[in-house]
Amino acid sequence: MAEFLFYALSIAAVLFGIGVISAKQPLMCVLSLLGSFVCLGVIYLLAQFQFMAAAQILVYAGAIMVLFLFVVMLLDLGNVEELKENSMRILGKKRITVAVVVAGGLALTSLLGTRDSMASAGPEPVVVRPDAYDPVAEIATLLFTRYLLAFEAAGLLLVASMVAVMVLAKRQREPLSDQR
Repeated sequence: MAEFLFYALSIAAVLFGIGVISAKQPLMCVLSLLGSFVCLGVIYLLAQFQFMAAAQILVYAGAIMVLFLFVVMLLDLGNVEELKENSMRILGKKRITVAVVVAGGLALTSLLGTRDSMASAGPEPVVVRPDAYDPVAEIATLLFTRYLLAFEAAGLLLVASMVAVMVLAKRQREPLSDQR
């Protein structure tokens, strides 16, 4: 039964993922993403990773989805054609280039830092004890030692995206013409 449920949830997660990239309306994309997150959370429960399931549901399906819904509502994507025409003018080629260079630099730094820390004598590898499925202390130790740079880079990326959302929200909007 668990194997059947795993495959059914996996197929559902993939279908929800396809829904994310194929939906025409932003709200449907967000709801499809929510379905995918919930399917992944239940898959974690089937694998008896209770901590990961709780983190998936609370952090992603809860907080991140609220953030996405807030952004969708804040950007007011009612007139998609106008947004497509003005998106390059709003962001600008220089800003996009800077964002791509910074993101690439963060990714490269994270990869190099992770590779160097794996080669050096770091903390002991995580050993899953038979009496514990979720080694939370070991996960935290690895997250804040070996993968600290990647963790900090992810935090910096989230802060940069919040600033970008605020810039987009506070931009000067032209009044909409009465097309209705």
